[in-house]
Amino acid sequence: MMSRFSSDLPPARVLGIETSCDETAAAVVENGRALLSSVVASQIDIHAQYGGVFPEVASRQHIRTIYAIVDEALQRAHLGLTDIDAIAVTRGPGLAGSLVIGVNLAKGLAIAQNLPLIGVNHLEGHIYSACLYPADVPHPPPPPEFPLLALLVSGGHTELILIRQHLEYQRLGGTLDDAAGEAFDKVARLLGLPYPGGPSIQKAAQDGNPQAFNFPRARLEGTWNFSFSGLKTAVLRTVRELESRGRNLPIPDLAASFQASVVDILVQKTFHAAKVYQAKAILVAGGVSANEALRNAFLSQREFPVHIPPLSLCTDNAAMIAAAGYFHYIAGERHPLNLDVLPNWTLS
Repeated sequence: MMSRFSSDLPPARVLGIETSCDETAAAVVENGRALLSSVVASQIDIHAQYGGVFPEVASRQHIRTIYAIVDEALQRAHLGLTDIDAIAVTRGPGLAGSLVIGVNLAKGLAIAQNLPLIGVNHLEGHIYSACLYPADVPHPPPPPEFPLLALLVSGGHTELILIRQHLEYQRLGGTLDDAAGEAFDKVARLLGLPYPGGPSIQKAAQDGNPQAFNFPRARLEGTWNFSFSGLKTAVLRTVRELESRGRNLPIPDLAASFQASVVDILVQKTFHAAKVYQAKAILVAGGVSANEALRNAFLSQREFPVHIPPLSLCTDNAAMIAAAGYFHYIAGERHPLNLDVLPNWTLS
């Protein structure tokens, strides 16, 4: 059993492709951690007019950009396809129409270059995103040690996962309703803030008092699950009450109080689980891990080493897919060319 994320492992360069939602991304990673290139084409401006991701529009945009994105990732790494050892692609979970674009391109490249094809779980990729580093740094940061307690928190997922060794995951719990990122989007819309909700709430909260409103924390004692529907309802009722009185909404205070409630419950449950399962480190990843209040709450403590990806790797990217794909590759895993997408694929 390997006690660290990488140590004296076989060398390999993996091309990663990610199209699970509305980012078109490609990257090249060496030996599972060294980032040679990462290119992401965001569709946020396109979907902002809809207040969320419009699936058909997302898949069409992937088709328009994916070839150029893969080519740019290879150019930035100063490599050609003949220098690549394997191709890793997001197989799921995600939007079916978007996933198909990336998987089909990966298949085509695998056939053309006779390269191994590896389908990667998007959530697994987020785990490995916290262990990447730029290839040109003189002293790479040490990787986390196992067992590792991971909090995956994004627009579609909020889960606690125990990782005992590479590719071995035990899902402890997850959200029973809205994911944390989804709650941010819905509350932002309620407060009249622009999409995406996470950055909008964070920006508004900077001028607010996190104790102005005592919003609930759903602890769900006895489980490792989360619930944000009650919190969302509490914000809605507060907004309606304030509006019924003819008062202007104190947007900064509402945003800061909502954000504090989400951060508190995520941090409390993660540390509790880490203690119960005697984890040696905590890993936080996913789009919501970019939230400044959440990052500060984890990084300000000294009880556990905490690994969080840089902001550029918090949202969907292909570097995390290439990194996870590397460990499947060295484990001897290969997928056939009839590989299909799994839009509801769970990580367990």
